[in-house]
Amino acid sequence: MLRVAITRAQPEAESTAVRVRAMGAAALLTPLLIIEPRSFDADVHGVQALLFTSANAVRAFAAASPARDRAVLAVGDASADAARVVGFANVRSAKGEVSALAALAKDRLDPAQGTVLHFSGAHIAADLAGVLSAAGFRTERRVCYAARAVEALPPGLAGPLDLMLFHSPRAAEIFVRLGAPGSATLTAACLSPAVAAAAGAANWGSLIIAPAPREDALLEAALGGLGAPSGASA
Repeated sequence: MLRVAITRAQPEAESTAVRVRAMGAAALLTPLLIIEPRSFDADVHGVQALLFTSANAVRAFAAASPARDRAVLAVGDASADAARVVGFANVRSAKGEVSALAALAKDRLDPAQGTVLHFSGAHIAADLAGVLSAAGFRTERRVCYAARAVEALPPGLAGPLDLMLFHSPRAAEIFVRLGAPGSATLTAACLSPAVAAAAGAANWGSLIIAPAPREDALLEAALGGLGAPSGASA
């Protein structure tokens, strides 16, 4: 049975593990990031839309505010699904990366209709607020959590493995920084070219890039020969 290490943070790591097991592989939870809440301003008075670049940001906002009447634009299906679960009704997914979310915001929102808030983690892949501000939007970024890097590799990465799943450049960077043990005999499966670029700092037996930045595409590319993926995308 193929042994797959899942490097993303909880609670998403567990949902990925369920899907990996359903496809016929063994899933090992080896998170390289730990989610830590941050205090932030959750006031949405006068705001026309909320932008989320992760499901963690959705959950942090939902815990801090009862407001569910604003339009939500989410970077991908996982964050869009998380927004619907907590009660938002007007939700659109960019089905991509930050550049796709910026394009969706420019297409769907009007700079004259009020401020746009970007809720995010402390580390971001791109300056979404800056891009939208340059397009004429009043945009604020509010940091509602931090993804802290582990200081040592999880014990599961010392055991026999076949494949590692990387959902973010930061997870790949952390693995490389901590020595990337055994990478030359492993396959790295990466959610996007940006993730692959970070992972590529190590020497891998092989490297797979998902054809689209969604978890269903990632799992199909990495494990498609074992069975059909099921469930929501990332």
